[in-house]
Amino acid sequence: MRLLASLALLPVLAQASIPSTPDLGQAEGRCRTNEQGPAFLVDVVGLRDRQGKLKLEVYPANDDDFLADDNILISAGKTFRRIEVAVPAAAQPQLCVRVPQAGRYSVVLLHDRNSNRRFNWRNDGIGFAGNPRLGISQPAAQEASAVAGAGRTEIRIVVNYLRGLRMRPLED
Repeated sequence: MRLLASLALLPVLAQASIPSTPDLGQAEGRCRTNEQGPAFLVDVVGLRDRQGKLKLEVYPANDDDFLADDNILISAGKTFRRIEVAVPAAAQPQLCVRVPQAGRYSVVLLHDRNSNRRFNWRNDGIGFAGNPRLGISQPAAQEASAVAGAGRTEIRIVVNYLRGLRMRPLED
């Protein structure tokens, strides 16, 4: 009887663990041409240079889920979206990321200058929706959030880099 109960749980346990890949959340986050649903259209301002990649991620707008592991969020059925693109050579970057419905979400942008998919606070840049002033810790989810409307909602994110003893925009 125990064996049958254990076997019955295997499909549930298999679904609970999603293998971690950099692609998690990208299919759901990628905007499509002429799509009308809710999305953030993000103007990226203040890049240090044109090398590497830009990674934009969307999280639930609460401190428990903000910047949480993408596997955990997806396994729990919570919002997680990601897009990753090469930094364009010329124009000011504008990124589009879909969200499941209109509402408030926390949004983070990483300028991964060496494209290693890891944040290095000494070299990489980071920015958040709402453009909070950065201290020695991450901002609260509400400070780093924006409200998505029923269609595409434009927001502006200013990228911060280590300058002196803190993270701040290149031009204050």
